[in-house]
Amino acid sequence: MRMTFHTDYAIRMLVYAALRPDGVCTVNDIAMAYGLSRNHLLKVALTLRNLGFIETIRGRSGGIRIAVAPTEINIGALVRSTEEDFSLVECMQGAGGSCAISPACRLKGVFAEALAAYLAVLDKYTLADVVHNRAVLQPLLGINEAIA
Repeated sequence: MRMTFHTDYAIRMLVYAALRPDGVCTVNDIAMAYGLSRNHLLKVALTLRNLGFIETIRGRSGGIRIAVAPTEINIGALVRSTEEDFSLVECMQGAGGSCAISPACRLKGVFAEALAAYLAVLDKYTLADVVHNRAVLQPLLGINEAIA
């Protein structure tokens, strides 16, 4: 399975926000740190806000910040919330696809088991686990630990 850029960027956005000592950052900060499109990140921020993972702050010192403790943001749940299609093969789609051997094929079950294992691994980790090495990550993203 390949995650969409939307999910990839959502994880990166949360990682960046979790690494900020003051907890507040802007979409521009994140776009510059990762070299990503600001417009794409605006859409991601909207998704994360609608899902309750971040909150937006208006005004001169505005931006975004995590709305839930990093220990409470499960990576598997985040991926399930931001991905739209988990069909690894055509026959896993809602309509079942048009494969000629679909009624007798056991491969669909194999792929379903593989997907479940993939998600089970992601379920074992939280955002806090991902940013545990913050002292190494912060400089890579241009985050100064002294920001307050």
